[in-house]
Amino acid sequence: MSSIFTKIINGEIPANKVLESPSCIAIHDIAPQAPIHILIIPKQEIKDFQELDSQTMTELLQFTQEVARKMGLDQSGYRLITNVGTHGGQEIPHLHFHLLGGAKLKWEKLA
Repeated sequence: MSSIFTKIINGEIPANKVLESPSCIAIHDIAPQAPIHILIIPKQEIKDFQELDSQTMTELLQFTQEVARKMGLDQSGYRLITNVGTHGGQEIPHLHFHLLGGAKLKWEKLA
């Protein structure tokens, strides 16, 4: 069964795109946790960060930096997060990064 991200990548579900490349897509999160909350998603189906290879990581890194510049976050700052597994809070089994910014972000104690 395809994840919601695969359906977005395939154009089966609409999304508010920020940027797209042959290997990645960036979309606005539908439940933002900051003034700017973008999801960075590789088009290749990768379960989580533990399954990520170095070539794809390089592509994601360059793409994420481009998205941060496009959103004006490269100078003011941002937070980049990925969740891995149940205890890490991963809800969708398709690797993605949360790019958060647009305000001074607080660091909440998790436990």
